[in-house]
Amino acid sequence: HSSVEYFNINNVTQMSDIEHYNFDYSGTSMKALTMKKIKITDMYFSQDDLYEIFADMNITDMTIADSEMIHMLCPSRKSSFRYLNFLKNDLTDFLFQKCDNLAQLETLILQKNKFESLRKVSFMTSRMKSLTYLDMSNNLLRHDGAGVQCQWAKSLAELDLSSNQLADAVFECLPANVQKLSLRNNQISNVPSGVAELKSLEELNLASNRLADLPGCGSFTSLQFLNVEMNSILTPSADFFQSCPRVRELQAGHNPFQCSCELQAFIRLERRSGGKLFGWPAAYVCEYPEG
Repeated sequence: HSSVEYFNINNVTQMSDIEHYNFDYSGTSMKALTMKKIKITDMYFSQDDLYEIFADMNITDMTIADSEMIHMLCPSRKSSFRYLNFLKNDLTDFLFQKCDNLAQLETLILQKNKFESLRKVSFMTSRMKSLTYLDMSNNLLRHDGAGVQCQWAKSLAELDLSSNQLADAVFECLPANVQKLSLRNNQISNVPSGVAELKSLEELNLASNRLADLPGCGSFTSLQFLNVEMNSILTPSADFFQSCPRVRELQAGHNPFQCSCELQAFIRLERRSGGKLFGWPAAYVCEYPEG
């Protein structure tokens, strides 16, 4: 076996036929593989023959990015993967469903793929007992709600769902122990009251949505950082600071504020609470003068 530990492949076009190989990975020195912009011209081959080569690698880190990859097999035995990055491919909801062999995986990046069901993504993670970071940004994710059950990895602490097609029902399908959550650039108009408590949530990014007011912290008792920039907030509610006593920084700029007594009351309360508004005053300009 080769003594190479870190192997990078970029801008490669595979011309020859893909055939089945039984490769023994035991005793190999490789720790990480990075492949970017790999193009396969042979369309008539067994997909499993190709994906098996990668799925059963005895390494901790693997990146296959920008390569039009449509699938990846579940490893056939307990895997040593801790970091998987499949950025910018054509992967779908079928990935790693009912896969029990990724128990050591800590970081999974699936940004810019073709995932559609948030529920299926949650079930994909439920068997990944060590997963702490998941990036599902820039997909086609939706969640219909209506009593649909989700089941996330209990270990999941950071989740990026930005730039999807998620609406208010997303709050019915979130990991219970998440600490940092990005829902930036979705279709959220309201944070429903009575949603499941996210007691560990410290950072919440709701920028570039459709919110008309600041969300309360009834379900987010540990929240410290909130971003609601670029929404549709005319008059932020002055009772926000009572509802969210632990918030240390509020980013609420670049909203179409309406100059009013309510807005003045909000600003006064904010000043009294120690100046938590990020970007004040430049990012806070009234678009609608009173009267």
